[in-house]
Amino acid sequence: MRKGIHPPYHPVVFRDASTGDEFLTRSTATSPVTITWTDGRTYPLITVDVTSASHPFWTGEHRVMDTAGQVEKFQRRYGTRVRRGAS
Repeated sequence: MRKGIHPPYHPVVFRDASTGDEFLTRSTATSPVTITWTDGRTYPLITVDVTSASHPFWTGEHRVMDTAGQVEKFQRRYGTRVRRGAS
């Protein structure tokens, strides 16, 4: 690695916005918001939307998509198209 071209790599706490789970790891990301961790030190806090604590693949809680309902909603909004020239 060349010196002086890489951003600083430091400890950061990430918080899952939906579950509230927090974990300490290292990252180049920074934040003006800080948190005092269990070791008594203060670290930057970054809130993220999805982590392994809330992602359906890791939690096993798969959501069923209502695709039939989406198609019906689309057809109600835009109607069905009539193809011209087709016999």
